[in-house]
Amino acid sequence: EKILHYRAMVALSMIALRSNAGAGRARSDRRQQTTMMAMKGPKEFSVPRLGTGTWAWGNKVVWGYDISMDAELGRAYEAARRLTACDQASNGAGALFDTGDSYGTGRLSGRSEVLLGEFGERHRSEDDDGEGEEALLATKLATYPWRVTRRSMVSACEASLRRLKVDKVGLAQIHWPASNYNPLQEQALWRGLGDIYDGGLARAVGVSNYGPKQLKKIHAYLAGRGVPLATCQVQLSLLSYGPMQKELVAVCADLGVTLIAYSPLALGLLTGKYGEGGAKAPTAIRSLAFRKAAPKCGPLLRELERVGEECGGLTQGQVALAWCVAKGTVPIPGAKTAAQVEQNFGALGADLTASQCAALERAAEESGARVQQNIFQTE
Repeated sequence: EKILHYRAMVALSMIALRSNAGAGRARSDRRQQTTMMAMKGPKEFSVPRLGTGTWAWGNKVVWGYDISMDAELGRAYEAARRLTACDQASNGAGALFDTGDSYGTGRLSGRSEVLLGEFGERHRSEDDDGEGEEALLATKLATYPWRVTRRSMVSACEASLRRLKVDKVGLAQIHWPASNYNPLQEQALWRGLGDIYDGGLARAVGVSNYGPKQLKKIHAYLAGRGVPLATCQVQLSLLSYGPMQKELVAVCADLGVTLIAYSPLALGLLTGKYGEGGAKAPTAIRSLAFRKAAPKCGPLLRELERVGEECGGLTQGQVALAWCVAKGTVPIPGAKTAAQVEQNFGALGADLTASQCAALERAAEESGARVQQNIFQTE
């Protein structure tokens, strides 16, 4: 469903371009260093070691969302805030919630942002002393085909602020690049992102699905405007760790950009629930995504289990997240319940060794299991 959606976006974007032609142009110390980043702005921008992805909050097709889930999602929100506050290595950074203005399907478009806005408003009303750290809301602005001007990006951010019920978002990101099919739109996205920062609509700005080459280009452009690029978000897990991801890890470290790892559990495959005779994926879309990878995951899942035992009884999913942290990234696993949030944050109790990471990567490579890459990912 997502691939078809993106392909439709490509076609529509090309139509929009024609119609608008000429209209407008190793370890805890290292992990702490990679997740605490001093920005060139008036305030320090801090990112915790682990966040929570909210793609499922409003998505019926892939994640089976129903409004009856909202109460439990609210409990998941509070659990993430509490556990982030308890993680001393995050040095007081607010709980990271990653969302997007395209999260939610059909009539529920934008539902993820709406829920985060409601949960945040309730939390503030119940915070008697008002001393709790503000949540770090990170939204992604979709590269819709009609967003072909810099002003359209600013307007999109303003709409997100209304849904999130805040005056300024923690992190505004370009959801995916248009450079592969609409270079003129790409330039407008960059200009709009800079305008969002300069206009005080976001504490920091970032990108998503940008590879090393394109990341260097937008970093240089924003630096020329005096706008620091804070983050780059990419699909990264043990089942999605190829040459591009490895190079991106190095480039982000060189540029001082925090690398956020989305789908760190490979849509749940790395939890062990769906591989080698495990449970059937709960939706048809995820079953399709698992069809090729799941039968090959056995060796990797067994290695995850072995490393988990060495680490004092961590689950397979927790080890997979701990591996992401060990690679210097900030994983943002999804969660629909407070129990899942607790499981995710349990990964921060592990500090994987280089040999453990190498063994996991070797098992992943030898298994031959891979997950579908985002079709808009650039080099």
